[in-house]
Amino acid sequence: MVNTGRVDFDALIAALDLPTKIRLLTGADMWSLPPVPEIGLDRIVMSDGPIGVRGERWTAADPSVALPSPTALAATWDTGLVRRAGLLLAQEARRKGVHVLLAPTINLHRSPLGGRHFECFSEDPYLTGEIGAAYVEGVQAGGVAATPKHFVANDSETDRFTVDVRVSEKTLREVYLRPFERVVGAGAWALMTAYNTVNGTTMTEHAELVHGVLKGEWGFDGTVVSDWTAVRSTEAAALGGTDVAMPGPHGPWGDRLEAAVREGRVPESAVDERVRRILLLAARTGALRDPGRSPADAPQGPGTGGAAIDGVALAREVAVRGFTLLANDGLLPLSGVASVALIGSAADEARVMGGGSAQVFPDRVVSPLEGLRARPGVEVRYALGTDPRVRLAPLAVPATAQFLDRDGAVLAEEPLAAAEARWIGTLPPAVDGARLAAVRLRAAYTPPVSGEHELSIAGVGAFTVTVDGATVFDAVVEPDGDDPAAAFLAPPERRVKVPLAAGRAYELAVTHPAGAFGGMTFVAFTLGHAAPRAGEDELIAEAARLAADSDVAVVVASTTPEVESEGFDREHLRLPGRQDDLIRAVAAANPRTVVVVNAGSPVETPWLEEVAAVLLTWFPGQEAGAALADVLFGDAEPGGRLPTTWPARLEDAPVTAVEPVDGVLAYDEGVHIGYDAWQRSGRAPAFWFGHGLGYTTWSYGAVTAQGDGGAVAVTVAVTNTGDRPGREVVQVYVSRDGSGRRLAGFDVVEADPGQTVVTTVRLPERALQEWTDGAWRAVPGPHTVTAARNAADPGLGTVVEV
Repeated sequence: MVNTGRVDFDALIAALDLPTKIRLLTGADMWSLPPVPEIGLDRIVMSDGPIGVRGERWTAADPSVALPSPTALAATWDTGLVRRAGLLLAQEARRKGVHVLLAPTINLHRSPLGGRHFECFSEDPYLTGEIGAAYVEGVQAGGVAATPKHFVANDSETDRFTVDVRVSEKTLREVYLRPFERVVGAGAWALMTAYNTVNGTTMTEHAELVHGVLKGEWGFDGTVVSDWTAVRSTEAAALGGTDVAMPGPHGPWGDRLEAAVREGRVPESAVDERVRRILLLAARTGALRDPGRSPADAPQGPGTGGAAIDGVALAREVAVRGFTLLANDGLLPLSGVASVALIGSAADEARVMGGGSAQVFPDRVVSPLEGLRARPGVEVRYALGTDPRVRLAPLAVPATAQFLDRDGAVLAEEPLAAAEARWIGTLPPAVDGARLAAVRLRAAYTPPVSGEHELSIAGVGAFTVTVDGATVFDAVVEPDGDDPAAAFLAPPERRVKVPLAAGRAYELAVTHPAGAFGGMTFVAFTLGHAAPRAGEDELIAEAARLAADSDVAVVVASTTPEVESEGFDREHLRLPGRQDDLIRAVAAANPRTVVVVNAGSPVETPWLEEVAAVLLTWFPGQEAGAALADVLFGDAEPGGRLPTTWPARLEDAPVTAVEPVDGVLAYDEGVHIGYDAWQRSGRAPAFWFGHGLGYTTWSYGAVTAQGDGGAVAVTVAVTNTGDRPGREVVQVYVSRDGSGRRLAGFDVVEADPGQTVVTTVRLPERALQEWTDGAWRAVPGPHTVTAARNAADPGLGTVVEV
């Protein structure tokens, strides 16, 4: 990595002509900025996150470690653990030649209907900021730039390209800007502007917020990257503060921006300021070298400064620490159990991540079924129960992608782990994009059962499906909406029924026209499959019989990619399909039933009083099943506390709107979202923000608070009153003048049975301030400081005078 203090950025910029400088402001392709070898600038490569580092190739042939979802990270409330996760991600990025990780997502859970909330941390701006800052610090300690996103008020997905969010300055400052301010204070090297508009101005052109607040008031010296295709104008975006328009090389800048500069409509100094930020980013991440050195000789960042991190072990640890025990009548941890009925589609095919650009491809996934069956001395019996998936799963056999020219000749082949083809931005290296005319996916399949099997195509465009050379589907599939990202990430599906005989090998093939346009490639389609099976009523009855004959029943209930994904919001909070019916039937057959909720954000739990325990695993990453076995059998304690409030019913939630009205989404609730809005509503949710049970019990001693400059130091004594070692999340809330509580600080403590630990939580000065008359000002008078176990727990408090 270049010592940035010794780089003469003025000299480097002076060495570049205007076309070269402008070329640097737009992607060279889908995932990188162009090199300028004459000044020692290499390609700057970007990659999606946040649970892993996918790299430039959207394919299982380039696997990545898959950590649990950001909601699970936030549920740990453990900034030290999150920093370690960031270091692992930096390690992965360097392995893949990535300089900039497009993460973390620090938008807020304003409404429980937000479809992308699994990718965000919390409903609370303070917790989001602290977890986000730790993530940034960890990634950047490994020499890779973090890119907090999406600046700002991109808190839902409906009409995300065009929605105008109307929000007051006070609400922006105290709620939605606050986590961004925190990560800038943590030293973020990059930041991403959002698609949406705020108070009438699209964020890539929002000079007031980007130039005025972010770069000016906060002193952000990093690079502002647009969300992909979010820059839609030349002059307005060039003057609005966004530094880099992604992807490229085509877009509204390039020749049009050069003309605007030459004609005096955009000052060249504005271009130079952006180039300076890009060069600083390159220097920080190891992409800027002495011009005389080759790229192979350039250092690739400072590294972690220690031994390589074991990604498998850390993924398992994070999963365990994020698992949140919502309810438990004493059944967990399991003891003396000889047989377990494990039930649910997600028990066999775990949903370990949310849908959309957050997707990565781990080289292994431990399902709950695998994890529990690895447990010695316990018989694990499996039943499907019900399948809530709207789409068929990809045919789970090895496949081959063939890249064809206009004459049908094979240009190249690439092996696939399953019948799923996806390339975004770039093709495999051996493929000549100029000659590509189609992609053909081939797979051999020998069905275990005879009957009518279902095959499906999920994708957009023309498709031909053949079975042993005979065409069974030949049609054009149109997109369901006008969001191109949704069409790519969650495409429509078409099905066909085909009779297949057990034990016979069939050759299945899908052919899809494809090509590279302007150097860019978009290929995404899946050949799905479902074997004949019993009806839902019979499957549920079979699961209930299995539960009745077992010591314990564990039902893994999940959302689906059609419920939680980038590109759309949720319509309700119910578990999809007939999973509620399944849980009730199993619980009626065996009262010793544990429900494992495999979801990234809230779901309704109408069967809560009918089951013995509810364990929330979020989207638990690649080590899902191993971590689940650890927690169910008490090898580890579920360490999670809710980072967002869970309603019992959607209609009880005080803030739900995600649908714009005439293009406008009004944040009329102001600063009151999350648990603060619940407190004001007078209604109780199923589970409050901060809630989570462990396998031991705790008592809180005296709470004292002492002024520390403009901040407050709160000291709390906590005693483990149970018979097991445990971890407790000490939460400190502040309220004033009878107003609702706001989280102001927290700490994670550990104690053996009978041990008392004392922690001091330092509350930031901001905890005693509000935004008024254009500035942060202390609110005079008494402030009640409370140490509690969740947002509604009475806890123990004291009063601080300001």
